[in-house]
Amino acid sequence: MKDLGGAHIESFLEMMSAERGAAGNTLAAYERDLDDLRDFLTSRQTSVTTASAPDLSAYLGDLEGRGFEPTSQARRLSSMRQFYKFLYAEGLREDDPTATLDAPRKRRPLPKTLSMEQVDRLLALGAEEARQPGKGQLQRLRLLALLELLYATGMRVSELVALPATVLSRTEGFLLIKGKGNKERLVPLSRPAKESLATYGHALINEEPDLAAESPWLFPAASKEGYLPRQVFARDLKDLAARAGLPSVAVSPHVLRHAFASHLLQNGADLRVVQELLGHSDISTTQIYTHVLEERLRQVVETHHPLAKQAKKQD
Repeated sequence: MKDLGGAHIESFLEMMSAERGAAGNTLAAYERDLDDLRDFLTSRQTSVTTASAPDLSAYLGDLEGRGFEPTSQARRLSSMRQFYKFLYAEGLREDDPTATLDAPRKRRPLPKTLSMEQVDRLLALGAEEARQPGKGQLQRLRLLALLELLYATGMRVSELVALPATVLSRTEGFLLIKGKGNKERLVPLSRPAKESLATYGHALINEEPDLAAESPWLFPAASKEGYLPRQVFARDLKDLAARAGLPSVAVSPHVLRHAFASHLLQNGADLRVVQELLGHSDISTTQIYTHVLEERLRQVVETHHPLAKQAKKQD
């Protein structure tokens, strides 16, 4: 039987132009999409006129295999839907095979993060600058305390800057954080975080005794809220990153929160534990870090599985 797919595509394009006023670029895109579909179906010994839903699903899978992003796959599916609706409306098909097809899911972007070596560079420079006496030392000590606390706990920046001053009087190795929805959670403090916090608190009391006595906040500032604006911390952090030789555009408080979670998982932490520490109410939110788990599992298998060891010996 003669393949009339090319003629049907041409008729569809004429309809889109005459009845819907589609622009030239739009028509060209439809034509490219449908010609590509037709070539694929021909390789499967079928045509655009007789293709079934599984055929079209296989085409979407082929697009993914060729590296098409979900957005590009979705555009191809849209072209297919328009075309098959036209064939159905014109009586050229008795069904619409695209009706049961699911739109390609957009991949959730991986969180931006920093390597452990990059974080070490930030912390090392922050500590070095904080030790420098003279003008602005209190601000440098504050930045180091913020940085150490953030990387030690993975707090949201809004939680960090709004910590109460009572934190300074706590001797336990934990912080009680009030997160979204006023939910409270306990997070452990690292030794460097406790030390930088104590040093900052001592300097604040010595240099700004009235402010330290009157303010209920750990990081008091002349702002509407009374504590350090998160934008100021973000700016200071970017400046420190630039001085540390890191791309400042890639460094932010939220990126450090991601680094906290990623580095925990890389070193064997359980995903549920990370969920609790981050204050995520749903495990699905924490699952953006599964790429870290997948890489760690791959390394574990390659390192410890007998067959993997045998393969390495043969290499």
